[in-house]
Amino acid sequence: MLCDDSGKLVHILLVEDSPTDVMLTREAMEQYKVLNPLDIVEDGVDAMDYLKGRGKYADREPARPGLIILDLNLPRMSGREVLYELKQDPELRNIPVVVLTTSKSEEDVVKSYCLHANCYITKPVDFSKFIDVVRSISDFWFGVVTLPPVRS
Repeated sequence: MLCDDSGKLVHILLVEDSPTDVMLTREAMEQYKVLNPLDIVEDGVDAMDYLKGRGKYADREPARPGLIILDLNLPRMSGREVLYELKQDPELRNIPVVVLTTSKSEEDVVKSYCLHANCYITKPVDFSKFIDVVRSISDFWFGVVTLPPVRS
């Protein structure tokens, strides 16, 4: 569990178009008792609108997440494009991005790191292994790492 300077839980943004993977992520977080709120968007365009506070996300709280879990294969705007745009923006570039995708392609791994992803994880198909991945993400990003402050 990660809190900001005021003691509020930091939000996690999940950018995922698969309802099954969204459900698995929610269940894994619940089973592992990750208490941080999980905000979900289904495509890259909505991800950037969420991050920049545009359109239907103009009035949402918080202004930005403390961690982004990003699928690469998204409609309308790919995860690669989201990663590129995010890391070009001085206001957003320090938000850690965990790429969580089905792709095992070496090209996708290399490209993601070249675009400044903070880590790359291939989604396991087995639910118990998926829970382990969510636990590892939580343990590492909310237990070991010192994250930059979340600013509204």
